[in-house]
Amino acid sequence: MRPDDRRYATSHEWAKIDGDSVIVGITDFAVDELCNGNEGDLVYCDLPEVGRLVEAGETFGEIESVKAVSDLQAPISGEIIEINPVIEDHLQVLAEDTWGKGWMVRIKATAPNIDHMMDAATYEGHISAPH
Repeated sequence: MRPDDRRYATSHEWAKIDGDSVIVGITDFAVDELCNGNEGDLVYCDLPEVGRLVEAGETFGEIESVKAVSDLQAPISGEIIEINPVIEDHLQVLAEDTWGKGWMVRIKATAPNIDHMMDAATYEGHISAPH
């Protein structure tokens, strides 16, 4: 089961409220889909500049594996106030610690409410449903 201290988007990002900001990453399911269990297949990640304003649902970056490129979508509107410097040089952290050190960006949300996103149980149902 995925952590229930955060919410999940249909596009496979997770969001966790941390004080007056929201930490965003991608789920273990997204990492597995990109790299088929071989973390060495992750080859590139493009994260936004600090200070960039994003709208919920807007693409803020991308992650690339040897088999696919996937857009990263902001689950909430606000300003990017921090990016995880480890990600761009050490993509394996996404597979090794998806829920902790594998975070991607911190957003100072215009309204830090992530209730519109799925809880862990609903996300489990979403990814196990046939697509």
